[in-house]
Amino acid sequence: MCLLAVQYRLVPESPILVAANREEYFDRSSLTPSIQSGKPRVLCGVDQKAGGTWLGVNQNGLFVGLCNRATSMPLFGQRSRGLLAMDLLRCGSAAKALEKAQTEFANVRYEGCNIIIADAANGYAIHADERQDVVELKEGLNIIGARNLNDPEDQRVQMARRLLTLQTLDSPVKFLAVASRVFARAPVGEGRPSMVIRNKEYGTVSSSLIALGVKPRDAIYQFSNGAPDQAKYEDCSPMLRDILSRGLRESRTKAKVQTA
Repeated sequence: MCLLAVQYRLVPESPILVAANREEYFDRSSLTPSIQSGKPRVLCGVDQKAGGTWLGVNQNGLFVGLCNRATSMPLFGQRSRGLLAMDLLRCGSAAKALEKAQTEFANVRYEGCNIIIADAANGYAIHADERQDVVELKEGLNIIGARNLNDPEDQRVQMARRLLTLQTLDSPVKFLAVASRVFARAPVGEGRPSMVIRNKEYGTVSSSLIALGVKPRDAIYQFSNGAPDQAKYEDCSPMLRDILSRGLRESRTKAKVQTA
């Protein structure tokens, strides 16, 4: 399933703030976030079975997050959804990533998925099953799971919203501090919504907290390699700042060449 929250364009110094829990089968292994080769540079975790990703950021400040989408029947996807997410992270902007996704869905069959694409200029949610709907991210808190963005009938989404709005999250430090507690909320009983899911073979396998700011040096990436109620968040910020700084240098060099 997965659960993904994006506070978008509410904090001027950090227009993209992210909290996400990933759910997967426990025997499906993955690699922790690392910088991928190629251009643009991408920082993401990698699914070892299919080679794709569920969440990442590229050097241009583009964020892509993926959740499985509930469908009434299997769609018999021809290609891994995680590979699509990796493809989108190779795009130069959210607008270009949206175009890439729409082209892919028109030509390749995928299992149901929800995709968040966002940079400082544009943000979108794609609901993809038998057909695709695109919804622009609103300013403020956007939360998605296995159903539509901000779905009022999704108890887990609504629980996350309630817990994340108990206080004003007007700085990246506040958002990440509160989100780290909310997304580490342990299961409380059979059939009741919870942030961490723990079944026999399937459940929360990792968690990510990200702040993308105007300046690369202010970027934050914390990753829990396991359910966050049991595994600590580790700091991946130096890698994120490295690729964002690279992106800023390359964009400045390109601008100088164009004006020369």
